[in-house]
Amino acid sequence: MTTSDTLSRAAKLSVAPMMDWTDRHCRYFHRQISREALLYTEMVTAPAVSHGDRARLLGFDAAEHPVALQLGGSDPKELAEATRIGADHGYDEINLNCGCPSDRVQSGAFGAVLMKTPDLVAECVAAMIAASPVEVTVKCRIGVDDQDPEEVLPDFLGKIAAAGVRRVTIHARKAWLQGLSPKDNREIPPLDYPLVHRMKAAFPQLHVSINGGIGDLAAAETELSQGLDGVMVGRAAYHQPMEVLGAADARIWGRGDARDPFEVAEAMIPYIEAHLARGGRLHQVTRHMLGLFHGRPGARRYRQILSEGATRPGADSELFASALSALREQAI
Repeated sequence: MTTSDTLSRAAKLSVAPMMDWTDRHCRYFHRQISREALLYTEMVTAPAVSHGDRARLLGFDAAEHPVALQLGGSDPKELAEATRIGADHGYDEINLNCGCPSDRVQSGAFGAVLMKTPDLVAECVAAMIAASPVEVTVKCRIGVDDQDPEEVLPDFLGKIAAAGVRRVTIHARKAWLQGLSPKDNREIPPLDYPLVHRMKAAFPQLHVSINGGIGDLAAAETELSQGLDGVMVGRAAYHQPMEVLGAADARIWGRGDARDPFEVAEAMIPYIEAHLARGGRLHQVTRHMLGLFHGRPGARRYRQILSEGATRPGADSELFASALSALREQAI
């Protein structure tokens, strides 16, 4: 099991939990690019963990470590039970979502709406910590709607820290729960990086990661150099994984050399074949790999072959090999 110190080190750079994106296939792919970065699951609701198909919801490959399970919920007892189950399944960290602004999440009284009830969040994380042998963390916004982040964020952090949380990721935007879509909430509310830095100064005992608008590895390095403990990258890591993760092990952790995308692609072939042998579909894996050669000659043809062919019945690793061959031909 990964220790808390090792997790804190891994959290210097993490890939954000993203619904419909960071499933087990995506995480395995990202792990071939970076051996060090902390990876997060999609958000799973606490009731689903307790009562749903755990093999489907919680299954992951051992190669994904260090890997964290993100939970959604607002009932301390439900969250405690889901946390225990997640830890029993081998996750290195359990994270509570206090940042998602979607209507579905609001109707369940969890996600970003929890920024309005810090006492309830403190009760939730205290119950989770009591039930968990692994670290419990929180991902939050700087506030919601008409809240003043300068007031609500330090109050929120103070209460969860008093409840035992030692590591937090702050999405440096407000969430507007009415009037903005989840997509708009990722883009329209202005970023406030200085506020996150002030929170690190106010809570030096907390491991503070920043999230929101980080577009490449250089931007992540800038935030780390200015005193933050970690950086969480979302869409950029998904769409341009080599730009964010390819050189991260060398530049962030001083380990190894930058990864080559062709080596990453070749490393994925046995995984793809094993997935197909279990009855899986090619596109379930390759849809996460369309950005692997972003910006390189032949990348468009590579994406085209996979986008058009991987969903077809019977598509197998030979199609993936042909996409790589076409890319190599154009790259010469």
